[in-house]
Amino acid sequence: MFEKVDKKVAVALLYDKIKAPKITAKGTETLAEEIIAIAEEAGVAVSEDPLLAQTLSQLEINSEIPEELFRSVAIVLAWVYRLQEKTPWD
Repeated sequence: MFEKVDKKVAVALLYDKIKAPKITAKGTETLAEEIIAIAEEAGVAVSEDPLLAQTLSQLEINSEIPEELFRSVAIVLAWVYRLQEKTPWD
């Protein structure tokens, strides 16, 4: 038997276009809400993908995204670029 746990999770990523994206912040519940609020105040795009956030939250702070998650993270990054009307080469 599985019990669904709805816990708010937030993970902040940094992508410098040189290395793989890395985890810069993560948290649950109140800390997750604070991370999201700080991002929104700074004009950083916030994507809602609970499964990806939960998966990324298992990684250590400052660790690079593992190759197995590149495709999922690339989809989010592509969405961010579209929002900013930019490309990765800008």
